[in-house]
Amino acid sequence: MTRAADVSVGDELPPLSLRITRADLVRYAGASGDLNPIHWSDRFATGVGLPGVIAHGMLTMGLAGRIVTEWAGDPGAVLEYGVRFGRPVPVPDDDEGALVEVTAKVTKVLDDGTFKVNVTAAFEGKSVLGGASARVRLP
Repeated sequence: MTRAADVSVGDELPPLSLRITRADLVRYAGASGDLNPIHWSDRFATGVGLPGVIAHGMLTMGLAGRIVTEWAGDPGAVLEYGVRFGRPVPVPDDDEGALVEVTAKVTKVLDDGTFKVNVTAAFEGKSVLGGASARVRLP
């Protein structure tokens, strides 16, 4: 568990590499009820101008948030987490899926003693989440 006394502005969190597969999309669709065909049908996705089936934005957001919860050592330490959705994450129909690289950095100590952590998630070197940040309370 990360302790507040051990954290400084500029600290980088351990990076996280995430693989998102079509099987993940099926599980997320079932759990969330988001059955939009852009998340399971290549024919439909390309028909609306996408490069193919894409990951759910909320799935990508949630997975990227793991970088903060794992660093904090307690999911309850994350008081706020927000993102803007930028680019889609195309998920190929293979065993490897899409690789999303997540990094994060402590950018501010707020007046209430919490920490602002900026999160970056990239697919093929391009950001997929914009303005992603979390507010974290550490012991």
